[in-house]
Amino acid sequence: MNVEVTPLPGIGVRKDFELATGRRIGVVTHRDGTTDLIVSKRDDPDACAAQVPLSNEEAAVLGNLLGAPQLVAQLNEEHRDLPGINTRQLPISDSSPYDGRTLGDTAMRTRTKVSIVAVMRAGQVHPSPGPDFTFTTGDVLVVVGTSEGLDAAAKILHHG
Repeated sequence: MNVEVTPLPGIGVRKDFELATGRRIGVVTHRDGTTDLIVSKRDDPDACAAQVPLSNEEAAVLGNLLGAPQLVAQLNEEHRDLPGINTRQLPISDSSPYDGRTLGDTAMRTRTKVSIVAVMRAGQVHPSPGPDFTFTTGDVLVVVGTSEGLDAAAKILHHG
């Protein structure tokens, strides 16, 4: 897929791509650091049908919502011939006892036999996080293991 990058003098940069429908979707990153989600009009790809301003936190959550499922789908495809191996997304909520604590603090692998293979944060993938990786609210963990292990991991992240 081809992403077009267009400088917008005095404003910032537009990055967008064409959907199968012919519409364009993308983001405008403003010089002041703010971000807008943009969608073109159906009949005019150069005209904006919708522009939604996003805070940094909202942009990060949207990035996680869009990025984590793709990573999980890719891992599921790679594991499809391995019976009993599953991949799941597990969020770190603001009520999680591990918000602000490290991966090592969870003792996740020892307690559940699952592996945290990546963390999605602010639209960025952090692959193979080490034991010193500190979780924060909004992180989405990509976890691989058995169904039982994944259920146990979810309980640990929610209740400790």
